[in-house]
Amino acid sequence: MVSAPTAPRSPGGAQAVQRALDVLHCFHDNGPDLSASELARRLTLPVSTAHRLARTLLGAGFLEQDVRTSRYRLGPAVTELGRLSYHQRGLHLAAPELADLAERTGATVDLALRSGPHAVIVAGGSVTPKVGLRRPLHSTALGKVLLAWARPGEAELASLPPLRSFTDRTIVEPSALEAELRRVRHDGHAWNDGESAQGVRTLAVPVLDRAGHARFALAVRATPELITDEHADRCLDRARACARALEVLLLPPEERRQDP
Repeated sequence: MVSAPTAPRSPGGAQAVQRALDVLHCFHDNGPDLSASELARRLTLPVSTAHRLARTLLGAGFLEQDVRTSRYRLGPAVTELGRLSYHQRGLHLAAPELADLAERTGATVDLALRSGPHAVIVAGGSVTPKVGLRRPLHSTALGKVLLAWARPGEAELASLPPLRSFTDRTIVEPSALEAELRRVRHDGHAWNDGESAQGVRTLAVPVLDRAGHARFALAVRATPELITDEHADRCLDRARACARALEVLLLPPEERRQDP
């Protein structure tokens, strides 16, 4: 008996999944609720397609809709998964260490990990209702750390999007960024001195695993008047001590660095 030929798998399913993920990514900037037409404009899709995707995500709990305005926001399923991920990564254990570092330095302290071409802040003082959590890799101290000690399989510099300028100090040439990352690896820390915003100075160090890859980046951010050249070494010592403590808290024993 000859079996009937199997029909080729349609690529439509993967495309639908990608489009649904693209809808969720529209909310990364932590902006206001979005209408179906605004989603369509951001994704360059027909309004009918955006509406259908939004209704599907609404039914699954990944979006919710304001009954008065019909606009969409992230739903409870995203909240649930986010909280589960937060605790699975042990990030709740990091909060006391981050708060102690902030008190000792008088600065804003953030912990970030890499997500594609962005550093995503997952804990610390910048996690507020009105501020987005994604930061460019090339113009931030957090991002430089994550690039300098990149984990296996993470995209190379050549695959990054064009290096956007935010101030007159932003590195926009790939060759200059490569040189900067060599300096970061040599020094063991990264600086952002007005490269992403005027009047902001940030110092960042890696939270390293046993293989020498940055699982997280830890940053101390303030004004140049607070993080002065005279106080930089003190901030760096405290940030490095905090990073070592986070290695113990956030990494399983078999993945931690050996004691120096």
